Amino acid sequence: MNERYLSVDQVAEVLGTTVRFPRRLIAERRIRYVKVGRHVRVPESALRAYVDANTVEPIRRRRRSRYGRAA
Repeated sequence: MNERYLSVDQVAEVLGTTVRFPRRLIAERRIRYVKVGRHVRVPESALRAYVDANTVEPIRRRRRSRYGRAA
């Protein structure tokens, strides 16, 4: 149990958003969280998994031919 747990404010800071966004993720159960009494904490691994799952990789486009497509 050597994992770090982040507050909602810390999660918002890491994501670069307002506090409302991580609260919405928690309310919609789109991110794993832990309740400690009345406090809500997000494990760093859950935040990392959320970011990884929602990362969109760029696609490599081929260079277009000078003459276009053949009919």
